[in-house]
Amino acid sequence: MLRLDRIVTRGGDGGETSLADGSRLPKHHPRIQVLGALDETNTAIGSLRVVCADRPAIDHLLAQIQNDLFDLGADLATPGPARRGPPLSEAYLTKLEDAAKTLNETIEPLRSFVLPGGTEAAARAHLARTIARRAERDLVTLAATEAISPVLIPYMNRVSDVMFILARLLNDGGKADILWVPGGR
Repeated sequence: MLRLDRIVTRGGDGGETSLADGSRLPKHHPRIQVLGALDETNTAIGSLRVVCADRPAIDHLLAQIQNDLFDLGADLATPGPARRGPPLSEAYLTKLEDAAKTLNETIEPLRSFVLPGGTEAAARAHLARTIARRAERDLVTLAATEAISPVLIPYMNRVSDVMFILARLLNDGGKADILWVPGGR
């Protein structure tokens, strides 16, 4: 188990941060940008869990995603052969794809593009979706210059898909979705 005795270290005061292997990178490095976006995604999902606490199946799925996001972060925080722990596998993707399929079968078919909003829970799911999309874009940027696990980009794509489906589910199964009206008519 990880033990953190000191939180204030002053190690990042000069604009650099440490990776798990002890190497240091500037805070603007694409790898650090991805780690930040994963943290933001995880935080947005935690915020969604607060309003979904009375829905155990959704809360359980969200808790799994939060833990997975830490696994992704651990993978990215230890580049190269120093990586510890189980490697990321297709099982991460399968879990989300199965959840997306099951959840999507319970909601109304789409009739238009959906505007973010509706219930508070749906709005929080949409926010988590957009942050996950940014994390995905940041991963694509990192992958353009460094080798990363082939699971990372598809996983974040699936997270955003699940958040979209959850937003619709949390809008009364899609019945209370706010639909885009082209031209505002």
